[in-house]
Amino acid sequence: MGKIGLTTTIPVEVIYAAGEIPIDLNNIFITNPQAMSSVEDAELAGFPRNVCGWIKGLYSTALHNPEIQQIVAVTQGDCSNTHALMETWEVEGIQIIPFAFPYDRDPDMLRLQMDKLITALGATWEGVNQQKKRLDQVRALAWEIDRLTWEENRVSGFENHLYQVSCSDFNGDPEGFTREMEEFIQKVHQREPLSEINRSQSRKKAREIRLGFIGVPPIFPELYDFVETHGARVVFNEVQRQFSMPFQTSDVIEQYRLYTYPYQVFFRLEDIACEAERRQLDGIIHYTQSFCYRQIEDLIIRKKLDYPILTLEGENPTGLDARSKMRIESFLSMLKE
Repeated sequence: MGKIGLTTTIPVEVIYAAGEIPIDLNNIFITNPQAMSSVEDAELAGFPRNVCGWIKGLYSTALHNPEIQQIVAVTQGDCSNTHALMETWEVEGIQIIPFAFPYDRDPDMLRLQMDKLITALGATWEGVNQQKKRLDQVRALAWEIDRLTWEENRVSGFENHLYQVSCSDFNGDPEGFTREMEEFIQKVHQREPLSEINRSQSRKKAREIRLGFIGVPPIFPELYDFVETHGARVVFNEVQRQFSMPFQTSDVIEQYRLYTYPYQVFFRLEDIACEAERRQLDGIIHYTQSFCYRQIEDLIIRKKLDYPILTLEGENPTGLDARSKMRIESFLSMLKE
């Protein structure tokens, strides 16, 4: 079994059906204690400073893991810089397998892309459908962790982020990931609700502020702990939740049509608005990555969502800077008032 790198969430059922192990390069990059050195290595190799920190991190991460000789790169529906990233990897001898999510969510085009991926990896549709049944059982545990976050208030924002974002590749071991989540859920059920703990620790006994986090996963995960030390908690992680494919469908094509991240922002907004109401959000943090075209979507998000919104920009994995901390504190103070 070989390891196949991913630039973002793709129909991972195909990789497992081919008997290979998917590895989300984003997860390896951001969990590396020396993540910033990966960014610096890419800049030393010639990447411009004004290129997304994630792209630079992915480039170096792939080269630092020579066992990854193939990478499935998303050419439509993710980062526009991926095209050049693919070419820099090819120069280094890594085989690139392109995959594109159709902009208009056309099911025939999506099936064609999956057909090409199945052919490239030597899988079959029968195997893909078997893997969907297998992986949906794992995803169901991530859905339960999400429910325990917003409905029972027993899971922190970072824990919610971690388990859902890991559904992009199931840590390369669905059964091991299943055991990890089962143990976590069992432990969580023994906890007192986090909102009650926060109230008991606060002299004012104010209601905990419920936040939504929308946009790509943050390059500084410390954000979650920071907002919790200020009487708030993230109970909705938009894109991370989408990685867990929280849809009741037996059709793998339909599953990746319902997956909102690669498509128009308006499709994402429908999901955000529905979850914001269901989870009783007080405000939303919209995270944008420096030098990313998705920053432009902030204009649309602010027009379409009737919630207080803080737009937070991140560049490199160097932790929350002082300016971001001050802006978060001001935003939470405004929500409390």
